[in-house]
Amino acid sequence: MAEGALDVVGSAIAVQTSSLVESEMKERVTLMYSSALFSGISSQECTHVAASCRARVFPRQETIFVEGRPTRKILLIKSGCVKLTQLSHDGSEVILRLSGAGDVVGVLGLSANHNHTCSAHVIETCHALVWDSARFETFLERFPRMRKNVVGILSARLHELEERFREVATQQVRMRVAHELLRLLKQIGKPLHGGIEVSLSREELAQMTGTTLFTVSRLISQWEQLGFVSPRREAVLVRDPQRLSEACSGS
Repeated sequence: MAEGALDVVGSAIAVQTSSLVESEMKERVTLMYSSALFSGISSQECTHVAASCRARVFPRQETIFVEGRPTRKILLIKSGCVKLTQLSHDGSEVILRLSGAGDVVGVLGLSANHNHTCSAHVIETCHALVWDSARFETFLERFPRMRKNVVGILSARLHELEERFREVATQQVRMRVAHELLRLLKQIGKPLHGGIEVSLSREELAQMTGTTLFTVSRLISQWEQLGFVSPRREAVLVRDPQRLSEACSGS
């Protein structure tokens, strides 16, 4: 191939590569703006932070990090679902939260002696942006609004845990299972034909609501007969959120 032709091909490849990089950067920034972590951050600051992350895919059942281990990475979930857990003194698993699109995962480890306070397990293939934790900390120091947003996120999650503890202590099991499903609709719900799907097993739902697998299975069966939920393998399809909400009030 003539030298001039090679130059043309090289220029075309460079333009295409530049276009792909620009497109990927726009996609990252769009995702970041959908997260509470980047609320109020300028476009220039957001682009700067986006340039330091990498895109990763975590397959189902992969463990992203383990409780007590050093914090190495911070994730912003693009799609999929991650289960955050702790181990009780008897070795049983306690589910703290299910995190979905737009959620940041791993940030609590930065304020806990740089060790993770929980484990993160993938329950639905997860696409995410990943930052090195040390690099991420420099952004928190450089951009005070990001640090403020982290505090807000952690405060909201603490409030959520307090709500769940209050429900376990004061509500009938039927009401708290309905409450948890409604909460999960907002956090990880995936719109499907005929309803909104929540990706978790009935055993996991029982753990999150302080009850038994038998009780959750019985409630799901009752609600299925009434037509406002449908059980799926490792999931629950909520067909009528309004009627599920009425179950919360005992009506």
